[in-house]
Amino acid sequence: MAQPTQRTPEPRTPPPGGGCLTDVAGLSVGHHARVTRGWRTGTTAVLLPPGSAVGVDVRGGGPGTRETDLLHPQATIDTAHAICLTGGSAFGLAAAGGVMEWLAERGVGFPVGAQPDEVVPLVPAAVIFDLGRGGRFTNRPDHDFGYRAAAAARPRPSRN
Repeated sequence: MAQPTQRTPEPRTPPPGGGCLTDVAGLSVGHHARVTRGWRTGTTAVLLPPGSAVGVDVRGGGPGTRETDLLHPQATIDTAHAICLTGGSAFGLAAAGGVMEWLAERGVGFPVGAQPDEVVPLVPAAVIFDLGRGGRFTNRPDHDFGYRAAAAARPRPSRN
């Protein structure tokens, strides 16, 4: 019986732009973290350009998510305005409310009323379990973390 020939893997070439999330046109990313005495956690907000197509694949034995059902193909709405990734286990999902508030203050969201500022930002979120991993169990991301992460969001820095 002939032995299968082994292929030599092709060398990996770094993607153009360095392989950053912000290499995707229109994305802005912000982060707020506390890594001080008793704290070791943070929140990232990914602000999406209008009309962004979104999707989700939730896996794991104990996933912590919020609003990810709107990312399924069967959902009525096929976009989101931001994505929130945060520490703090289920408690950290509160950070998504801060991202929503920041977007709503700027009129970004799904229109639900007669006035332009009557919007509901769609912000799916996912968490990791980092409670007690170098910080106090009770120190976890909250609404303020999400707001600050959204406020810090920037597009890819220009390269000269």
